[in-house]
Amino acid sequence: HMITDVNTCSDRERYRRDLLDIYQAALQSVHGERAVARWLSQSDGASFAVAAIGKAAPAMMQGALRALGERLLQGLVITRKGYADPRFASHERIIQMESAHPVPDESSLVAGQALLDFIRDQPEKQPLLFLISGGASSLVKVLSAGISLDDLQNLNRWLLGSGLDIHAMNSLRCRISEIKGGGLLGYIAHRPTTVLLVSDVPGDDPAVIGSGLLFPSPQGKLPAHLPEWLAALPMRPPVPEQTTVPQHHLVATSAQAVAAVAQKARSLGYVAHAGYPPMEGDAAEQGAAFARSLSEAPPGVHVVGGETTVVLPPHPGRGGRNQHLALAAAREIAGRDDLLVLAAGTDGSDGPGEDAGALVDGSTWQRARDEGFDPALALEQADSGSVLEATGDLISTGPTGTNVMDLLIGLKVPESG
Repeated sequence: HMITDVNTCSDRERYRRDLLDIYQAALQSVHGERAVARWLSQSDGASFAVAAIGKAAPAMMQGALRALGERLLQGLVITRKGYADPRFASHERIIQMESAHPVPDESSLVAGQALLDFIRDQPEKQPLLFLISGGASSLVKVLSAGISLDDLQNLNRWLLGSGLDIHAMNSLRCRISEIKGGGLLGYIAHRPTTVLLVSDVPGDDPAVIGSGLLFPSPQGKLPAHLPEWLAALPMRPPVPEQTTVPQHHLVATSAQAVAAVAQKARSLGYVAHAGYPPMEGDAAEQGAAFARSLSEAPPGVHVVGGETTVVLPPHPGRGGRNQHLALAAAREIAGRDDLLVLAAGTDGSDGPGEDAGALVDGSTWQRARDEGFDPALALEQADSGSVLEATGDLISTGPTGTNVMDLLIGLKVPESG
């Protein structure tokens, strides 16, 4: 009896290590530095002024620096608080700023103004390169005349409870912003412009990534019944249809991360299954459904990309959508020693905490109980993080230099072990 126990334990450790290695390989494949350097290595000796905005901005700027060297004439990096790269602190040609995410504040306005100043300072035929990743929309704000930060924050709060779809929301956001929905195009004038994107949105739509700073969104009609204070705000007219839009290139996407998972899994000797539709919908439902299908599925590594949602109770506990999904999966695979599930963000963050997600196995649910937790109650109270910390199942990466939504990776152990 003792011997089999030791074996299962060390086997479990090996499978957990393999899954973490597979996840790391995916992050590497879509890392902002690598993705930008790869794309720019085909560029033709041009010099650029480079602006990088978003959670992956420092990594994307490193990629530009690596590929361009002295041809990077001047750089501006705007990223989330805590995401700055210390290597830019004393760089003679690159300015780095931290700004607010996901709720914009004063620093978002300061960064927005810095972006306009940076563009305005470039000679009129100077080629510009924009490196945009998720989070850009709250990191840089330039408000239309007559709109205050209070108005912006009121709008954000109102939109959250409005029930409007994402396109209607986007329309409103773009109308009170000078630079969203293609508004920034008015400031670049005739400078030749290239845009490289790390996509954090389903469908990789350039009008949605970072709220389409340089890509006009099809301006829907504004919703009919706006509250009076909102209807009274001065709205910017949509960008004219015939505006010339610069080339936008996707340099890192969820599909690339999924392909990298499959490739790494095969290199470790597993059969890989990657042809699933992107995940969406409620995190707990998706976690449970994925775990159930994994138990019926053929052995090997199964991977899905995308992004789920969580409807939070009034006083949520600790954790994010990936931890919530993982704990829901842990309930389904409880007692199985042949199933493991990893759910994690690719940007290194999952909800407000410092963790990227979690890796659960068939003993997670019981270990939670042994630690004195009621994991089912924790799911109801959106407190998965507290449980998964106690079971030792959290994954922490710190900032990853990329942001291509989330990865859900399941392992069904082959019969022979």
